[in-house]
Amino acid sequence: MATRKDRNLDTLTSVNEDGSRYFLHPSDANGPFMLWRRLFGALLIAIYVLLPWIPIGGFPAVFLDLAERRFHFFGLTFLSEDLWIGFFLLTGLGFTLFYVTALFGRLWCGWACPYTVFLEHLYRRVERIIDGDAANRRRLDAAPWTKEKIIRRVVKHGVYVLLSLAIAHVFISYFVSIPKLYQYIIDSPLKNFKTFGVMLFLTGCLYFSFSWFREQFCIILCPYGRIQSALTDDETVVIGYDEKRGEPRGKRSDPTKGDCIGCNKCVQVCPTGIDIRNGLQLECIGCAACIDACNGVMEKIKRPPGLIRYDSYKGLKGEKTRLWRPRIALYTSFIVLGLTVLTLFLSGIHNAKLELVRMTGNPYYVDDTNVRNQYRLQFVTKQNNPTTFDLTFENLPEGAFLTGVENSVVLTPGEETTKTIMVQVPRDDYKGEFTIKVKATVTPGDFTIEDSIEFLGPSAYTLRKE
Repeated sequence: MATRKDRNLDTLTSVNEDGSRYFLHPSDANGPFMLWRRLFGALLIAIYVLLPWIPIGGFPAVFLDLAERRFHFFGLTFLSEDLWIGFFLLTGLGFTLFYVTALFGRLWCGWACPYTVFLEHLYRRVERIIDGDAANRRRLDAAPWTKEKIIRRVVKHGVYVLLSLAIAHVFISYFVSIPKLYQYIIDSPLKNFKTFGVMLFLTGCLYFSFSWFREQFCIILCPYGRIQSALTDDETVVIGYDEKRGEPRGKRSDPTKGDCIGCNKCVQVCPTGIDIRNGLQLECIGCAACIDACNGVMEKIKRPPGLIRYDSYKGLKGEKTRLWRPRIALYTSFIVLGLTVLTLFLSGIHNAKLELVRMTGNPYYVDDTNVRNQYRLQFVTKQNNPTTFDLTFENLPEGAFLTGVENSVVLTPGEETTKTIMVQVPRDDYKGEFTIKVKATVTPGDFTIEDSIEFLGPSAYTLRKE
């Protein structure tokens, strides 16, 4: 049986003295925080699974259609040239994460991180059902390979593989859609070998991470745990141990001792194996399991809860905590600025696009009768319905005529098309360069989009001399 691991600030709990892996088997915690975590985790998993199924505007709620280079988010459709909006998405997520961390530490890690959600609410839940509680799991690890142990291992890892397959398939559905994913499943793997290979790779990574690597990702690989110390300060609300109240540790019956009776329940339920009584550590993911475990013990021994609680370093020392402080004001201003700019940009994005571009080659052509410019008029619809563009051209001088496009252009759902148009101005009517404006009234939607371009040519004086 595995020996008890010493928890200190000098070594990682999950690594033995000889450098080998020390496998953690956290006990199951029960309490209000754990109940809310499980409910929130179930909600997040449901959202992850259901988003590709929920239609909005004829497309899944979130559909990253790489094949067509169209990206659908809750009724909004973006083309590849709209990906600059991703800058706002990434920076917005970054500043929001900084904001939450500065206020509440690694709340994201313990409550909303996909890695934690899948590990704690799926894989470890399966392990507890099949292998039993923490003590039984440790005994099973140390036991010889009997028939019972082999059966348990096969069943458990079989379920792990099925869970990994399911998560991988849902992830792929965000890029190919549910109907196409179903078609891929019933077809031969060789027919869609790249997608099949991606699915196998994702399944393998998920299985490895959640069946063996586990908390090592949070402790060793995740960069967020490393930068939390730069994002927090003495007034950040984190999970902490009230040392003034808890020390010195001892028996409940000894009036000279603090409230901590040294039961180690807080250590036994920690998913990363730390002892929160040693202070905030980079391994802490803010899951609140230790709070529920400690409060349960306090309730049994008739002492007030909160020996381990959400509080700031100042709060644990009995000082007042300020939530609003300079770094919070700075992060808030960045978030508000980003949201304002993003809102302004999004307000100008329509479900259709019209672009007038000059064709390559000579900027203009002059013959005996006309000055001619050639353009490409590009039409794009992001709508899931037939779309009509009713066109009008403005600022054309008297005598000018345009060929290559009708007054009305109809596109099928999601279509892109380009018309080659020529604008010709009789030499006698040409007065110099001017700006052509094209407007389109788009149906359905009944909105107007427009574009403009210069009509180029020689100077009127040069043309008359010729």
